[in-house]
Amino acid sequence: MKYSVAVVGATGNVGREIFSTLENSKIKIENIFAVASQESVGKEVIFNNKAIGVNALEGFDFTGIDFVFFATGADTSREYVPKASKEAKLVIDLSSHFRMHKEIPLVVPEVNISSLKLAKKSHIVANPNCVAIPLVVTLKNLHKFAQVSRIVVSTYQSVSGAGKKAMDDLYAQTKNRLVNAFADDNNREKTAFNVIARIDELVESGYTKEEIKVMEETKKMLCSDIDVTATCVRVPVFVGHSMSVNVEFSKNISVNEAYNILNKSDGIVTDRTSEYSYFTPIDCVGRDEVYVSRIRQDVANNILNLWIVSDNLRKGAALNAVQIFEKYIESYL
Repeated sequence: MKYSVAVVGATGNVGREIFSTLENSKIKIENIFAVASQESVGKEVIFNNKAIGVNALEGFDFTGIDFVFFATGADTSREYVPKASKEAKLVIDLSSHFRMHKEIPLVVPEVNISSLKLAKKSHIVANPNCVAIPLVVTLKNLHKFAQVSRIVVSTYQSVSGAGKKAMDDLYAQTKNRLVNAFADDNNREKTAFNVIARIDELVESGYTKEEIKVMEETKKMLCSDIDVTATCVRVPVFVGHSMSVNVEFSKNISVNEAYNILNKSDGIVTDRTSEYSYFTPIDCVGRDEVYVSRIRQDVANNILNLWIVSDNLRKGAALNAVQIFEKYIESYL
C-alpha cells in the first residue's frame, strides 16, 4: 500500500531529517505534506529531489492523512496532536508532552516494540528523548543478562539539540572569538569554547527538565525499579550527543562479556581495536547506529563504565520515529 504522510515542524533540524530518512524507507509514500508555523510558509523542503512547499499548521486539514510526524515543541504538540490523531492512523510525536502519559507508548523499536500496540487505541506514540534512546538501546541486552539496578549518566550534548538557531549561534560565536570580536551580550548563552552545565529549565529539586526526562523515560522503557540520575551538559559540538555512563548490575559482567553482548545487539557498533580506541561525535554524524566504546570495570563490583555517542538528529530523533512508522505498518495494518 501507499500512504499519505505529513511532517509538522518540517523546516526544523529534526523535521528535515525526517524527510531525508523517509526517502530511504521501505514504505511507499503516495503524498507527503510539509507543515510548519505561519512564519515558514513560502519556504520549501526537499523530498526525493522534489521541492515541497510548506503549509501553515494553523488551519491545516489532517483529513486523509495516514501518518503524522510532529517535530515540534511540547506546547504545539499539546494543542495539535489530539486533533491530528482523530484523523490519522498514527501520530508520532517527538516532543516531550506525551512521553510520560500512561496510556501513550514511549517506543524504541530495538527495546520495547511490544508496547506499540497501545497506540492502536490512542493513535498516538511518543518518541523518546535524544539521550534516552541511545542509552536504552545500549543497555537493553546487558539488562537481560544481569539486571541493571542503578545508572549514573553524564551527557555532552551538541547544540543541534537546541535547534537551528543554536547551531547558528555557535558558528557566529566561534568565528567572532577567533577574530577577537566576541560580543559581551549577556542575553546570549556563550557555547563557543565553553560547556554549559544546564539544558532546559531548572526545577525545585535542582535538576533540569532535560535531566528529569532522561531519568523518567529510561525507567519507563527499561525498568521502573532502576535508580537513574543524570547530569546534562551542552558542549560546543554541532551534531552528535555523547555520554559517560556508570551502570551497576545485579551480578558481575566482565568487559569481554559486555562487548560480546553488545556486538550481538541490533543498532550497536563497538570498538576495542586497542585500549586507546574510542568514538567521538564526528564518527557518528549521519550514521544510524549507536556507538559504544571505552567499556571499563569500575573499582566496585558489578559496575561498568561505558562511553556512548550517537547522531541525535537521526537515531536520537528522526530515524527512531521513522522506524516506529515502519513497525506500526508492518504489525498493525
